[in-house]
Amino acid sequence: MIFNSKHKFGAITLLLATAVALQGCEPKTATANVSPQTDYEPVAIQHHLGTTDIKQMPQTVAALDMNEVDFLDQLNIPVAGMPKDFVPHFLAKYKTAPNIQDTGAIVQPNMEKVYATRPDLILITSLQANHYKELTQIAPTIHFDVDYKDSQSAHIEVIKKHLMDLGKIFKKEKLAQQKVDEINEKVKETLNITQNRPEKALIVLHNNGSYSSFGLKSRYGFVFNDLGVKPASPEIDTALHGQPISSEFILKTNPDIIYIVDRTAVMESRPTINAESLSNPLLKETNAWKNGKVIFADAEAWYITAASPTSLKLIIDDVLKGYRD
Repeated sequence: MIFNSKHKFGAITLLLATAVALQGCEPKTATANVSPQTDYEPVAIQHHLGTTDIKQMPQTVAALDMNEVDFLDQLNIPVAGMPKDFVPHFLAKYKTAPNIQDTGAIVQPNMEKVYATRPDLILITSLQANHYKELTQIAPTIHFDVDYKDSQSAHIEVIKKHLMDLGKIFKKEKLAQQKVDEINEKVKETLNITQNRPEKALIVLHNNGSYSSFGLKSRYGFVFNDLGVKPASPEIDTALHGQPISSEFILKTNPDIIYIVDRTAVMESRPTINAESLSNPLLKETNAWKNGKVIFADAEAWYITAASPTSLKLIIDDVLKGYRD
């Protein structure tokens, strides 16, 4: 990040003052030529960090989290700026788009690059929450209230609410409602399958040969709470990267289904592990392995995002693989 933390607020203020002085000389963006929308009804969005007032239709949006990029994509809203360090395959078209400003890392946005985007709306999650005050000096900023440590409580409801909030802001309520209806239908179909099945599942994160599990109160708690999957382990853990476990733990738990999320593949751009490359004799003694129920999940959907319309659908598709004969 270019700003020194001691002077970053002053730097932002100076940049904003300069922008005001130059307003008469330089257009904000190509979209700034759009005539003012005098009939726009202001929208107030409440979130965990405060209330954000949107007084006119946003024309230039910076999305500082991949979940947010997907929300905009689903609603056909252009993205002006985004981090390009970890872009999931279903958003690949944005990574090389020359007209989209790279705003730095997902967990550490570059304030100078965000400012260079000249946004009139900024979208963030808890990963960028500590930059909220700085970002509000640049443009109105909305925090997506997803909990990456504990998704047990209303995870899917939060996703649907954010869709509707963005629909209100961009006057796309009908399209947003359509996306919400699609989620409702997919969740309903999933519950019809999972709720009456006896199988118990374990969600495992793979990281360079080590494993972590995710229980009811974790980043994947919604898989159990909202999608009806029965947990193989009663352990509760809210750590962002799960509870470290051993192969012996997996064998003792003996799940009927194992969902493996390969963090190493995402973070180090390696091929995703598979049954052939996973040479673990204890894991092969589980019911899940013997019955062909070890599911190598879409790691980008589960790990990079997991809280957007597209990633939720991909996660559900993976979940259902564990229940197919």
